[in-house]
Amino acid sequence: MRIGEPSDPEPVLSSPAANRRGILAMLAAMSLFTANDTLLKLATESHPPGQIMAVRGVFAVLLSLGVIVAAGQLVHVRSVLSPLVLLRASLEAAVAFLFITSLAVLPLANITAILQATPIIMAFMAVLLGIETVGWRRWSAIVVGFMGVLLIVRPGLSGFDAYAVLALLSAVLVACRDFATRAVGVHVPSIVITLSTTAGVCLAGFLLGAAEDWRPVGVADLGLLATAATFVTAGNFAVITAFRGTDVSAVSPFRYSNVPLAIVLGVAVFGDVPDLFAATGIALIVASGIYTIHRERVRQREAATRSRLLDAAETMP
Repeated sequence: MRIGEPSDPEPVLSSPAANRRGILAMLAAMSLFTANDTLLKLATESHPPGQIMAVRGVFAVLLSLGVIVAAGQLVHVRSVLSPLVLLRASLEAAVAFLFITSLAVLPLANITAILQATPIIMAFMAVLLGIETVGWRRWSAIVVGFMGVLLIVRPGLSGFDAYAVLALLSAVLVACRDFATRAVGVHVPSIVITLSTTAGVCLAGFLLGAAEDWRPVGVADLGLLATAATFVTAGNFAVITAFRGTDVSAVSPFRYSNVPLAIVLGVAVFGDVPDLFAATGIALIVASGIYTIHRERVRQREAATRSRLLDAAETMP
């Protein structure tokens, strides 16, 4: 379904078992993504962003190709050359560069929270593009969410960090990427989209390498990046599983489970304890994001109810 298009004429609630499966898959995905981010942050201590993107990308491409072959989807590989799939891959490459660059400097919890502003940014972009209208409740959630981002970025204060702006730009591009993803036809298998993404990031890494000072990659570094590639690939599959045959309103809020995990890992691995400003900003982003998801579900139900009433009125003698 594309942004702005109505959902099914009548929302059909998924079974409790399906929703439990979706919630567990979302929890697994967020844990895998956060573990990947932790390993990448460790890698940034000794390697530049382009090199990390390239080396991890090689492993991710091999993993994706292996899944495609095992699933018998080779016939669909040509779909990676479709304009929308290429656009998505390009956006993902830009996201990866900005994210890894800022990840090297920012605390893990801060950058994780900024990236979780994506649903709020998408709602704002949908209004700007005229795709949908937003009522005062969702506008309030958008404002609260951006207040949370500002508390982390802190423009004009001594705590301001330009890398936080890069992280925010990364979140904007993630929103653009998700719009592009929704426009990709359902005939393109998810694993093929994953392959295009990993290949795009890998290629961008090698191109960036021309302007970087690459350093020797030891066995430990190879193991770290190979593990990160496994985590991020598995995380993508878990996200797909989380949203298939489940209620989005039941599953989506659990995407924010990676925020407390990022705080714990940030403290345990890097010794980064969020200050009062950052902690307050993180809480505002999570709260506004969950409320934005809730209001979207309410909007869909109201639209479906109006559609049923109109259908009933048209069938009356």
